[in-house]
Amino acid sequence: MPIIARFYGILIKMYFREHGVPHFHALYGEYNGIFEIENLEMIEGDLPKRAQKMIKEWADSYRDDLLEMWKTQNFKKLPGLE
Repeated sequence: MPIIARFYGILIKMYFREHGVPHFHALYGEYNGIFEIENLEMIEGDLPKRAQKMIKEWADSYRDDLLEMWKTQNFKKLPGLE
């Protein structure tokens, strides 16, 4: 699973052979979360609220890129949260 972005100790990854709703994975230390790309809701996981907020802020800026990667399965690195 390639790392798409990295910021403030958070890793954003995407499996390119997964099915279901378009989503990405976020890892922060021992915490994990799966976020739906369409609405940026965490659909699974135990990430702290502060990490969730930063991830949603980041993903809102790159939602189109994330959807394109999900649909085409073409990996590209994205900048982190500024």
